[in-house]
Formats: sequence, structure tokens, C-alpha cells
Amino acid sequence: MYSFEPSEEQQMLMDVVTRFASNDLRPLAREADEGQDFSEKVIEKGWELGILQASIPEEFGGFGDRSALTGVLALEEMSWGDAAGAMAIMTPGIFAMPLLLAGSDEQKRAYLPQIVEAEWQPFTSALIEYYYDFDPNDLRTTADQEGNDYIIRGEKVNVPFAKEAKAMLVYARLEGKTQGFIIPQGTNGVQVGERHKLLGMHALPNYPVRFDDVHVPKINRLGGEAGHEFAPILDASRIAIAALAVGLSRASYEYSRDYAKEREVFGVKAAQKQAIAFMLAEMATEIEATRLLVWEAAWKIDNNKEDISKSAYLAYYGAVDLAMMVTDRAVQILGGHGYIREHPVEKWMRDGRGFANFTGLAIV
Repeated sequence: MYSFEPSEEQQMLMDVVTRFASNDLRPLAREADEGQDFSEKVIEKGWELGILQASIPEEFGGFGDRSALTGVLALEEMSWGDAAGAMAIMTPGIFAMPLLLAGSDEQKRAYLPQIVEAEWQPFTSALIEYYYDFDPNDLRTTADQEGNDYIIRGEKVNVPFAKEAKAMLVYARLEGKTQGFIIPQGTNGVQVGERHKLLGMHALPNYPVRFDDVHVPKINRLGGEAGHEFAPILDASRIAIAALAVGLSRASYEYSRDYAKEREVFGVKAAQKQAIAFMLAEMATEIEATRLLVWEAAWKIDNNKEDISKSAYLAYYGAVDLAMMVTDRAVQILGGHGYIREHPVEKWMRDGRGFANFTGLAIV
């Protein structure tokens, strides 16, 4: 069974990430949201924490071995500071981690060192599609084999940093299976649209991308000509998004709790009102419960348990609902102040709504 105590290395990483989240991400989150961008300096500082690098073996330029549990601990803390900033910093990971999990040795050696040994660079991936019934296991973007190439046709949305990306990992349906394809910058037929104007996550630049008969050589199929299993990538993405949702929920709960302890209503602290106290208690309970689901799913990945996909699914959908419940109640607890931008809870509510749409935008 997994331990409830982080290892010494995990605790050290969490302490460093917490300081960064508190000193850098949280203070700049409102400015980044309004300006729709985090400064390169902040992103680079977050990148230098080495969260992704610690998951990449030395032979591919990193300095550690993959630990999904360590990854979710770090993502939760970073998202406590700001979820959009966390996702921006970790965007290269949505290209690099699938290569680590499913790429061929040639693909790993070609891309991983240039990502993890350098400063932050925009490597990205494209999974999400427009459709209301979007299913990552049944994509409408297609890959058809023609000679020595695969031809990619379709449209994607919510592709972070697509306009500047050095390379993009695009997922498409090939013979009924979801497969990844590496598409370098400048490939003919890749059309990046205008930046999305989203309800939340304003500091994370997302774009629609269209693929018009894009030719991809066989060697650029993730895993090589034999391809790969998609489930481990989807599982790792679901628990990563879940960790981000838990971190944002914690931030919302703590802020509204502290506000209720200080705010007086008719001569009594708001936190002493039964309705407010019950809401805060349920928020805290649900956060702890969902947090354990996320930790358990990550532990199962690290220990190669058989029911990983089920645990990842439960953690993801539990955390998505958690974020909406907690952020909505945080706005309610602040009353009229919850709806103005003087306080961050309205931003967290807008950001929290996005987790249901962000499958694939974080991977541990």
C-alpha cells in the first residue's frame, strides 16, 4: 500500500514548488489573466524547478526516473499558485512524456535531450476536438497510410502554444485506434487559427489547428511503425488534470475560509454562520477525498497495477466536479465580493470550468 508521507526528495520538491507558487505565480496571476500572458521570466523560472526533467532518465538528458506520484504532488502545489501558469510551464511535457512512455528509442534520442537540456521551449500536442461527443478513444481526425507516409486530416482545438511550437504531437484515428504522430514546425498543411478567447485560463495561449492532407513519414508515428498503446498516455493525462483541479480547489477553499473567519455579518463572523460552516466543511471533505483518489491513481501507475485506467478515470471526473463545486461555493461565501475582480475566487471559478475540456493538456 502507498504511504501517506512523501519521501524526503518529494518533500524537498514540494517545498520548492510551494515557494514558487506562493512568491511568483499567485502574485502575478491576476496581471497574467488580464494581459493574457505570463512573462517569459516567470515561465523560465518555473521550468528551472526541473519537474519534467526529474522524470526523464539521464540517457535522454534528464536527471531522474518517472514518478507519477511526484508529478501530481508538484502539479497540485503549482496549480494552487495558478493553474494557467502551471499548464503553461508544463506544456513541453505534453510532448515529452508521451515520447518517454511510448516513443521509439530513436524518437526519444531525437527530441527529449533538446527539450529537457535547454531553456523552456514551446513543444505541444493536439488531442481535443470540436465535437460535443468528443472521445479521445474515437477521434474524428484521421491518419491514412499512403506509401511511406501517413496523411493526417482533421481539426483540433485547445492546442497550447501552437503558433510557436517547435514540434507538435498530433493524435488521430488509425485503423480504429488513437495514435500519435510527430509533426515538426513548418510542415505543409498545418493551419494554426486565431487564438481562442476562453472563459478562463486567459494566460494560457490556446489555438485551433487544422490539418489538411499533412504528410507524416512512418518514422514519425509515435512508437515507430508498430505504433503504441494510447491508454497509458490518457491515464497519465487524466491524473495530471485531476491534480491541477485539486490544487485550484484548495486555493479557493482556503481563501474563502480565511475570508469567512474575518468577515463580520450582523456582528458575527461569517464562518460561524451554520450555512457557511457547513459549506466549508463539505468543501474540505471533498478536497481531501478527491486528493486521495488522485494519489492512489498515481501510485498505481508507479507500481504497474492492473486497474490503472479505472482509478485515473474516477480521479479525473471526481476532480473536475470538485473544482466546479468548490469554486462556486467560494464565490457564494464571499457574497458580493465574490463576483468582483478584487478577489481571486471569480477567476478560479472561470479557470475551474475549463478542466472538463482540457484532457491531454497535462501529463505526468
